[in-house]
Amino acid sequence: MKRIILLLTISMHSLFPANLLVTGTVVSDNQKMIGARYMGYVKDIHFNIGDKVQREDVLFTMESAEFDIMQSQADIALEQAELMVELYRSRLDSIRKEQKSLRRRGLKGGTDWKELESMAQNIQAGLAAARVMVKNSMEKAKQMATIMDYLEVKAPNSGIIVQKQIRVGDLIVPGMLAMVLVDLEHLEVEAQVAETDLLKVQKGQVVKIDIPSMKFRTTAMVKSIVPSANPMTHTFTIRIAFDKKDKTIFPGMYVKISVPYKE
Repeated sequence: MKRIILLLTISMHSLFPANLLVTGTVVSDNQKMIGARYMGYVKDIHFNIGDKVQREDVLFTMESAEFDIMQSQADIALEQAELMVELYRSRLDSIRKEQKSLRRRGLKGGTDWKELESMAQNIQAGLAAARVMVKNSMEKAKQMATIMDYLEVKAPNSGIIVQKQIRVGDLIVPGMLAMVLVDLEHLEVEAQVAETDLLKVQKGQVVKIDIPSMKFRTTAMVKSIVPSANPMTHTFTIRIAFDKKDKTIFPGMYVKISVPYKE
């Protein structure tokens, strides 16, 4: 009789899978480290920690006297080049009118005509050079406008500010971390699995997750298993993808995970 009960118990274990229970944390799959492309002082900060932002919102602005001077110089150079083009064009029109008058009086080909032709050629050469200057000045002005636009640091996507490392008046340089932006629409669960339990978890496996604080339960899928053990705890990191539906869920929330497996 005992043997029959033992066999039945073994059979039941083989038919019904057990569950590996682990805990995890909600994380964002789209976290942005916000910095600046150019050096300058922080002029204004428009958002703080915990604020929600939309894509293209200006997070903070910078001021730079050097770039202001360069932009002013580029604008002045463009204005001067355009003025030269206008002067050359006006002078050329005047010469054409004088030539037209000489032609009307039958003096085409005379000394005055030849002098006007020579002047016209010189002015046309100057006009061509001035137009090249305008083109170059326009490119420089556009370049400076782009740089000035970079002094307004914008959000690359919608999300929430979770970290702010700058204050008004701080000097910021390229590569320096200013803010951390977390996308709330692309969330995952990150958990640690003991090395001894690693064989019970497979990539693509369907699991159950429970976020107690939001009373949210759903099925999810193991997205990846990081193939490197923590040498101190001998655990592996797993990432679980899930659909948060219409729930407001934030990174950092506590998650219970149930992973079915066969013994």
